[in-house]
Amino acid sequence: MAQATLRTHRIHLVPLSDDHLEYEIELDADPAVMRYLGNGRPRTRDEVESIHRKRLAAANIVPGLGYWTGFVDGRFVGWWILKPPERADQGPVSGQAELGYRLMRSHWRQGLASEGARELLRHAFEDLGLHRVFAETMAVNTGSRATMASIGMRHVRTFYPEWEEPLPGSDHGEVEYAITREEWLAHRAAEA
Repeated sequence: MAQATLRTHRIHLVPLSDDHLEYEIELDADPAVMRYLGNGRPRTRDEVESIHRKRLAAANIVPGLGYWTGFVDGRFVGWWILKPPERADQGPVSGQAELGYRLMRSHWRQGLASEGARELLRHAFEDLGLHRVFAETMAVNTGSRATMASIGMRHVRTFYPEWEEPLPGSDHGEVEYAITREEWLAHRAAEA
């Protein structure tokens, strides 16, 4: 199954391609966007070009999964991801995926992160037949945690990975949120 183009009320989500590299560079150059990610600093062009190749490769690991670039009225707003688990503590690859999102600061607090994430949950459960989707962030990243909760994900655990360069707040740990297909169906019915 090839990676699908997806749509929400406002967002056109297209599979990541080389045409989107400049958007990724702009997004990862913002210190506010990168505050809770990686080493907490903006990324250079060379770093993003290297990461871009890995992001493109994600679509080849499990059919239907990958990165999506989001546009509203033709303007880049950010990206969303469904990718297979990468670490043993995230559980088996089969039947589940990790959800992620990153938005341009100018598009924060407009409901776009949750709108795109809801569509990726729908895609994961309806189109791909997955049974579980999870997401992770720093415990202190209240904005991302609020997005996860708003789409029906529940806090599963707090864990404390070891970092070479810990970010401010990393002593509070990382959190995992998750939702199963059954929980998603119940949440969607409650929203209707």
